Amino acid sequence: MAYTVCTARSLFRSKCVIFLLLFIAVNGSPPEDPIKCSSNNNSSCTITNSYGMFPDRSVCKAANVAYPASEQELISIVAAAAMAKTRIKVATRFSHSIPKLVCPAGQEGLLISTKHLNRVLKLDVQAMTVTVESGVTLRQVIEESAKAGLALPYGPYWWGLTVGGMLGTGAHGSSLWGRGSSVHDYAVEIRIVTPGNPEEEFVNVRVLNESHQDFYAAKVSLGVLGVISQVTLKLEPLFKRSIAYVQKSDSDLGDQAAIFGHRHEFADITWYPSQRKAAYRVDDRISSNTSGNGLYNFFPFRPMLSVAMAVVRATEENQESLRDADGKCIGGKLVTSTLNAFAFGLTNDGVVFAGYPVIGYQNRLQSSGTCLDSAEDSMITGCGWDPRINGEFFHQTTFSVALSVVKNFIQDIQKLVQMEPKALCGLELYNGIIMRYVKASNAYLGKQEDSLDFDIMYYRSKDPMAPRLYEDVLEEIEQLAVFKYGGLPHWGKNRNLVFDGVIKKYKNAGEFLKVKQKFDPLGLFSSEWTDQMLGLKDGVMIFKEGCALEGLCICSQDIHCAPSKGYFCRPGKVYKDARVCTRLSSDFCFCESCD
Repeated sequence: MAYTVCTARSLFRSKCVIFLLLFIAVNGSPPEDPIKCSSNNNSSCTITNSYGMFPDRSVCKAANVAYPASEQELISIVAAAAMAKTRIKVATRFSHSIPKLVCPAGQEGLLISTKHLNRVLKLDVQAMTVTVESGVTLRQVIEESAKAGLALPYGPYWWGLTVGGMLGTGAHGSSLWGRGSSVHDYAVEIRIVTPGNPEEEFVNVRVLNESHQDFYAAKVSLGVLGVISQVTLKLEPLFKRSIAYVQKSDSDLGDQAAIFGHRHEFADITWYPSQRKAAYRVDDRISSNTSGNGLYNFFPFRPMLSVAMAVVRATEENQESLRDADGKCIGGKLVTSTLNAFAFGLTNDGVVFAGYPVIGYQNRLQSSGTCLDSAEDSMITGCGWDPRINGEFFHQTTFSVALSVVKNFIQDIQKLVQMEPKALCGLELYNGIIMRYVKASNAYLGKQEDSLDFDIMYYRSKDPMAPRLYEDVLEEIEQLAVFKYGGLPHWGKNRNLVFDGVIKKYKNAGEFLKVKQKFDPLGLFSSEWTDQMLGLKDGVMIFKEGCALEGLCICSQDIHCAPSKGYFCRPGKVYKDARVCTRLSSDFCFCESCD
């Protein structure tokens, strides 16, 4: 089907590439290990994330890496490192965090990978709990629980995250019901290995549950308290869901966003701001007697043809270089209409989508990520963002805005769209803005109140000094969310600037820091980046030429933008306190500076 609709000339347009990606069934090369060492004894190592690039484009180095396969091995490794006062960081199999949470301080640190801590240890059907090692993936939790007729009620849509990683960064799905959508709020016991003093043989194994105050620090730990060894999660009886997407005008999106999550248990919204549309996910728990065996296999999480992804990337790079906003708008409409037409990867029976509602069991609808599963095929295919192929390369700005002010935030974005109707077409090439509901948490570094999470992906240049099309609009949205509306950035995503002063937004930040000092008084699990995030050091923002283009800073001088390319530091269009890199016309007098 794909080849019959594409001429040789049009193959290089995104329209045909999207058809290729969606209709050719492929297997895929699994992601490579994010840790690489130059010797056979796991020394002289580097670590990156699954996208192959940190926000500041630096290379993180470590002297050694250890791969414990049991808690006892983990205890021995931490004890030896603590005795030597070696700096430590924990890494996961796929390393999905965008900020530098996995980078040890300096270049002589130790990486502890949880790659082999990947066993489900106990599934207690009567208590409805599952105990796992921290390197177990969300997919394993879902599948093993379902075998016992149980389910994790909420969780991220991507199943390639580990349990330790989800607790480290506060990962979540979408719901305001029950305990909410954050995985850490279903943890009932955490075993964490921390440094000890000489009398304790340099190591402690702390067993925390809801009766311990320290538990609420460990629920979202940022990896600075120690190594999570095991986690026990509370489950529910396996149930069915009914899902239907309803697309309509975004004219009342502000009002709907504030209430939609209370009406439907698994509600989310996908917003296409340039098209003035939104797709509402009407998603509820239903009787398990209802007929249906639906499956969710989200298209962008499937294996992609490497050559097709390279064409997609080349197309967008060409659009950026030519400032082809119309091309992005056309491509964005095609991407979003195609995904909507094919129900985002939902099928009624695991094979074919025949119409809404799609009804099925929780374990088949909760999460996906089949690009992780396949055997090696010499990179003919892979996950779309795999750095080994010249595919997706993007910024991901993700923050939660309190429901009490979310209407005003949405309306401010709509004002920007009215001023610049084509400015956000580029977001729709990445399926728009994904909006998920998150409930307030008792975790010290969890959500402070019921919120709506906005997940925004957009083009990132391979050249850090190259400004983006409509650079200023996206920068203004970022600053609107985080500074005007007090939004909380996702700990595992985002660019540097949104973490500036963030710790002040958490009412129990002081309690978290007390636990950090108690568990790791020498700061062996801390790094320059985590100290900056936690407000213990300055330097979250990096001021240098072009720093605002990559989100390393908020511009205060023109040189922080790209004045030689016509981008200057100016106030925002709607949020006047914002400072953004704005493209000025060639006949403008460039003598004005940004105060």
